[in-house]
Amino acid sequence: MYVAAIVVAGGRGARVGGAVPKQLLKIGGESILRRSVRACDAHPQVSELVVVVPEDLLATGAALVGDTRVPCRVVAGGARRQDSVRAGFEAVSAQADVVLVHDAARPFVPREVVDRVIAAAASAGAAVPAIPVADTVKRAAVSGDARVVLKTVPRDELWLAQTPQGFRRDVLARAVADGQSAAEATDEARLVELAGGTVAIVDGDRRNVKITTSDDVTEARQRMTSMRAGTGYDLHQLVSGRPLVLAGVEVPSPRGPLGHSDGDVVCHALTDAVLGASGAGDIGQMFPNTDPQWKNAPGLDLLARALSAVHARGWVVVNADVTVILETPKLAPHLTRIREALAAVLGVGVDAVTVKGKTNEGVDAVGRGEAIASHAVVLLGAGA
Repeated sequence: MYVAAIVVAGGRGARVGGAVPKQLLKIGGESILRRSVRACDAHPQVSELVVVVPEDLLATGAALVGDTRVPCRVVAGGARRQDSVRAGFEAVSAQADVVLVHDAARPFVPREVVDRVIAAAASAGAAVPAIPVADTVKRAAVSGDARVVLKTVPRDELWLAQTPQGFRRDVLARAVADGQSAAEATDEARLVELAGGTVAIVDGDRRNVKITTSDDVTEARQRMTSMRAGTGYDLHQLVSGRPLVLAGVEVPSPRGPLGHSDGDVVCHALTDAVLGASGAGDIGQMFPNTDPQWKNAPGLDLLARALSAVHARGWVVVNADVTVILETPKLAPHLTRIREALAAVLGVGVDAVTVKGKTNEGVDAVGRGEAIASHAVVLLGAGA
């Protein structure tokens, strides 16, 4: 399945105020736009990106977006949201089966939300992530400054929609076409509704906040100042007949690590680091080698599962630094692919992942070429 993602950043964010467009404000040293783009770019099922920016920012759009893992086009938006989405959709490749539409103002969307949207959109045709309304809802009559309650609205049928919203290509094509003549719609799901289509709801996430006001910006910045560091270590004996896999990348070698799972020391060290930093235990507790379900389990899969527990505790990865200690073969030709694979799972840009290859200068079992080891350090930030 070919998935494209449109990141809509065509507005100015007037409610935030200030001379700088909202999407270019920085949170934790990085713009809201880049964080939102990266959330889509890091998802392994996303194959291309289209970023929609205001027309006056088009010339600098590529620089504002930064480097991406997948091909990315930057296009100018329109006067209304549906006009901007239409411009983005027209730039999407013809082979796209599912198209995601994500607000640039939602920079903290967890990977699990994107997973659910893609699956539901492919099945139902259209899907939105949403969270149930927790508070009592009142409908009011407003006259000037006076507000009077008309009725209490039952909240069991009320959901707060988020993005990314997902659509099969044909469904979004009809919605975009209808949007040319429709009144202004706040999201694409509304256009599907107006056309008589069905929109599935999947579980959203309260961390997937939309930055709308200056208070939202302040709160997001405050949350990002809360940090935790974690370290991880892993070592495996090298034996003949086993593949040497690092972050899912198979490195040509006559020997590989002996272990219950795939022996991926990079992912195992990182898994311990993220679990330790978040207070969620360690790899042995979460994936014991006495449990047959983890037999030959890919290290990237274990890392992704550990990150789900980390995200549930309200933490996201800021950056990761890994050192692999191995006498032979040399890792330099493979480090870029390893970094890219890790960045996609960690949900960060490639520039936030460092992987270094070292030798042990002939000292101990690693130095004699009998084993491989890895050290990892990660920094977690509080998810907004």
